[in-house]
Amino acid sequence: MNKAVDRIVEVFQTLTPAGVETLDAIYAPDARFKDPFNDVRGLAEIQRIFRHMYVSLENPRFFITERIVQGPQCFLTWEFRFCFKRFKPGQAQCILGGSHLVLNASGGITRHRDYWDAAEELYEKLPLLGGLLRWLKRQTKP
Repeated sequence: MNKAVDRIVEVFQTLTPAGVETLDAIYAPDARFKDPFNDVRGLAEIQRIFRHMYVSLENPRFFITERIVQGPQCFLTWEFRFCFKRFKPGQAQCILGGSHLVLNASGGITRHRDYWDAAEELYEKLPLLGGLLRWLKRQTKP
């Protein structure tokens, strides 16, 4: 499975808009993908999410920082770097997160679950909503 994980890491770290069309090299046809905004099944739906990422964001890139592989499962920690196209264009953003992947016997991803804090990593950076969330966070601290 280590070779399959190497291939998966390489695909994510070098992904381009054109590369979205070749995600069948790492995903099983009926794979499930879940993150704080999506819960989809099937390669076409997963590709749709990645296509949308390139439409909505400027220069999105994944940097895999750590990996743990045990049998057919893998956990990757990552930095997702990008710029918003509409909000503060050109200002670098970074989301820290992790992905739990379950692979089939041929090394294809059958389940992909992303874990990251949408409130801290994204919403707090937005005007109005961000101010409210930061205020709420301060109110709940002991």
